[in-house]
Amino acid sequence: MIWITITVLIMSVTLSHTDDFCYDNHHCDPYAWGDWFQSCHPILEAHHSPINLDHSMSRNDSLDALLLDGFNASHTGHWKLKNNGHSIVLEVGNGMSVSGGGLPGLYHTTQLHFHWGSLISNGSEHTVDQHRYPMEMHIVNVKSSHPNLTSALADPTGLAVLGFFIDVNYIDNVHFGQISQLLSSVAYKGEMASVKPFPLISLLPENSLSKYYRYHGSLTTPPCSQAVLWTMYEVPIYVSWSQFKQFATRIFSTEKDEEHVTHLHDNFRHIHPIFSRRIYASKDAKLLSASTTHLYIPVLAVLLLQPTLTVVLIYGL
Repeated sequence: MIWITITVLIMSVTLSHTDDFCYDNHHCDPYAWGDWFQSCHPILEAHHSPINLDHSMSRNDSLDALLLDGFNASHTGHWKLKNNGHSIVLEVGNGMSVSGGGLPGLYHTTQLHFHWGSLISNGSEHTVDQHRYPMEMHIVNVKSSHPNLTSALADPTGLAVLGFFIDVNYIDNVHFGQISQLLSSVAYKGEMASVKPFPLISLLPENSLSKYYRYHGSLTTPPCSQAVLWTMYEVPIYVSWSQFKQFATRIFSTEKDEEHVTHLHDNFRHIHPIFSRRIYASKDAKLLSASTTHLYIPVLAVLLLQPTLTVVLIYGL
């Protein structure tokens, strides 16, 4: 899901039933986006995202770790945390960029945002061997050679998005808390909070950043432009159940004063065919195979099953 100034493009299109797209209503959910945004139609051989990652990939030994310039720094000024009705977005301003790792140039970092499920469902956009993770984080970067977003969206490599799966365990992620603790301030669509900049690298699995998968795809929100080089990291970020629950139960896709306030969850686009695209594993990434992909079942699935397993054991005594 990509949110830069792309909101301007989206809001300039008027739909007959709604002024925006959605995830939970049949007339405006991802399967209906193509009715209103022509470029969202999943036509044959289109390079749409997200996709399922499985054993149909090949090794590319030239794919080293990306250079994340400025990710270790605490920048001046303030960042903005927003609820745009579709996701929680952290706009990070200037001072960071990504390059290397097979990317065709320098890309400026603009924002990051999240996709998540509910208390009974996982919500990552990409899947691993058909399994979803509880959440997914996207760091959005725009190629420096483009003067604006319109120009970048016309370039098949105009955007580079770093995708991180987020899994759940029992321990609070202190660094992730710099975002999750502010969620109550941006619970409703249109709300915004100021964030003191922190080293963005603290959110990431720093010791595993050379392990990733690369493919060409699209925005996962309208206008679904096929202009994204995706880098999906193998090792997930871990947050606590309570931190995940804040996203799943305390964020709304509607404004506070609307008559019917609606929770925001399961905000992911459906999986799309790979067609003739090549999916590459970096030099250090685990090459997925039919015998190893089952290891990628997210922890949330285990947590959700635990009460049931406990009941079975009790009644088995």
